[in-house]
Amino acid sequence: MKLSIVSTLYRSAAYITEFHQRVTIAAHQYVGDDYEIVLVNDGSPDNSLDLAIQLTEQDAHVVVIDLSRNFGHHNAMKAGLEYASGEQIFLIDSDLEEEPEWLLLFAEQMTRDRADVVYGVQKERKGRWFERWSGVLYYTILNWLLNIDHPRNITTARLMNKYYVDALLVHREVETVISCLWVITGFKQTQHLVTKHMRSQTTYGLFKKFTHAVNTITSFSAAPLRMIFFCGISMLFISIFYAMFLAFGRLFMEKSVDGWTSIMVSIWILGGMVISFIGVIGIYLSKIFAEIKQRPYAIIRNIYGKSEQ
Repeated sequence: MKLSIVSTLYRSAAYITEFHQRVTIAAHQYVGDDYEIVLVNDGSPDNSLDLAIQLTEQDAHVVVIDLSRNFGHHNAMKAGLEYASGEQIFLIDSDLEEEPEWLLLFAEQMTRDRADVVYGVQKERKGRWFERWSGVLYYTILNWLLNIDHPRNITTARLMNKYYVDALLVHREVETVISCLWVITGFKQTQHLVTKHMRSQTTYGLFKKFTHAVNTITSFSAAPLRMIFFCGISMLFISIFYAMFLAFGRLFMEKSVDGWTSIMVSIWILGGMVISFIGVIGIYLSKIFAEIKQRPYAIIRNIYGKSEQ
């Protein structure tokens, strides 16, 4: 099979029909009839699954993978990529914020650049000022802490060859941050500037974005642990020098040492630092705890439809 199109479904009922129509036209223009459309239902609470099953009855190219519950967007994408059998895999969100017609543009660039991956990068980050500002801050901190060059404002949409996808799926961690896995897998990757539309209310609230940022940093960088070490060393030397300063003043300059206020401030500052440091270490321990159990990152309840292999 020449092409597999992989997308996830979560609150996608309003878009799935149009998405199917447009991605079918793009696939026909690119590879004729030699393609499959893999839709992964990530525990969607609306009737996305029912609509997708109807598509399998109308179109033999459509395959629906129904996960047993919501495992998260990144794990759902991995489940779809594992099932995909095409020589090339086009990964895209189904909410039409990313255009199915990008397939043709990405394919042209892949041939021209002889690339293994062509991925979308937004010309300008969508959303209001806070989303754009927080995106700049996120990628700045990310690239500072991580030992990888993570592209800014990337989209889910990407065209990949099978060799790259097979290498990507070698990564078996349960707590998946797929955008970083895209980068560290390597191969020749080129970007294509796109304009992402704003069609739906984002399901990523501020808390979820913060949690994702913490998960990303602790999954791909030991920098927070090194920062704890250097901060502890710095505090040790500062404390030693300050103690020497107080002792010198008391012994040789007969200066009295005001105690209660400075002691209370020191206790609060050091107490907060110790608790936060323990929390950072706890995050790393929780990740070890999650990974060492080797639980599956997703569980498939059923598969509907079957494309020709």
